[in-house]
Amino acid sequence: QAQVVESGGGLVQAGGSLRLSCAASGFTFTSNTIDWYRQASGKQRELVARLSDGGSATYVDSVKDRFTISRDNAKNTVYLQMNSLKPEDTAVYYCNTKPPLRINGKEFWGQGAQVVVSS
Repeated sequence: QAQVVESGGGLVQAGGSLRLSCAASGFTFTSNTIDWYRQASGKQRELVARLSDGGSATYVDSVKDRFTISRDNAKNTVYLQMNSLKPEDTAVYYCNTKPPLRINGKEFWGQGAQVVVSS
């Protein structure tokens, strides 16, 4: 069964860095476009970064030049390196394929990685 597990979240001061990991099982990242989303409390889920199966990366304007999405094929893991973090980056971060994984006909989302940036 295809699944993803996010890890690496935590509490960090503004200006600090975190690296989130997204480990896949049941499928291979190299044959998929992978998205990182985030959802702040009371807000809709927002697409933050995308890594295409061809290796092209795109970012929402608010994180450009601060976040980097990358992939380790040997570990079947995708990363989101987050630098110069701001309080407005506080959210639960999720990874998924594009389109999202489905299990038994329903979209599957992992538990996410909580990121809290203090001012």
